[in-house]
Amino acid sequence: MTAKSTQQNTGGQRQLGSPRQRVVSRASPHSSKLPAGFLPTRLLKSAVAAQVVGLFNDQSRREKLITRRADGLFGPSSVAWRVHGDVTSMLVGGIAALLLQMLHPAVLAGVWDHSKFQTDLHGRLRRTARFIALTTYGGRAEAETAIARVRRIHDSVQGLLANGTAYKANDPSLLAWVHVTEAMSFLDAWTRYAEPTISAADQDRYFTEVAQIASALGANPVPKSRAEADDVIELMKPKLLCDKRTRQVAHLVLTQPAPSIMLEPLRMITTQAALELLPAWARRMHGMSEPSLDRWLVRFSTLGLAQTLRWVFR
Repeated sequence: MTAKSTQQNTGGQRQLGSPRQRVVSRASPHSSKLPAGFLPTRLLKSAVAAQVVGLFNDQSRREKLITRRADGLFGPSSVAWRVHGDVTSMLVGGIAALLLQMLHPAVLAGVWDHSKFQTDLHGRLRRTARFIALTTYGGRAEAETAIARVRRIHDSVQGLLANGTAYKANDPSLLAWVHVTEAMSFLDAWTRYAEPTISAADQDRYFTEVAQIASALGANPVPKSRAEADDVIELMKPKLLCDKRTRQVAHLVLTQPAPSIMLEPLRMITTQAALELLPAWARRMHGMSEPSLDRWLVRFSTLGLAQTLRWVFR
């Protein structure tokens, strides 16, 4: 299956469970008419789709699926709609982004001191996914409301590092680090597992598009091209650190069991793919070995997973 097949039917409205999958609403058991002999296949697709949708929608909070609207920040012709619309590449990119973000001690401290990630990691990831979905596919008012809410939360997140240095979550440079690592990881995962031939111009356009969100959140500097994103990362490298607490959080992210047995293979594959996606310097900081020939097994498995999930939601 080609990347093009994941980008069908970009007009109109559709329900979204998360930015990881823009066609979640098509996962209804009644969404396709199949001959009776194909009932097991239909049930399998519905069961898998329901599990994946559950990753990104908190049923206990009665969260509703997000309607894809053309009047949002980007629109159906944007690169962001493509990049943020694939389950597998967004999961891989999301994990890689977390491993990069936690290397900044102030970013890690904000999460460590002001969240329940140690007991509610899935909940935190779900809320992040929903924010991306709202700002990517929701209407402009929905996106602006989500951004304002995050800014209010950031205003109350502050504290001291172990060396006594003060930190604030609304520090423009910290927001820039979170943004650039997330955008770079999402784009790199999309390129590797969905659209290897994406043009340099479209890659730059992606950074220009998502810069709207970073700027609205208060980030600075905000890259508007891949070259500028590389520059921001190089600028931040001297401030990065991997210590005992970093390793503890990384271990939690990499070993936290999936919410269900059915999703455990997805977790294992996307975790390994995220480690392999990391730039070499970040793997070294985390104390991880350079990938060997196993990298091809990881990529092959992840491509298989990506194609399977695209089939599920087709």
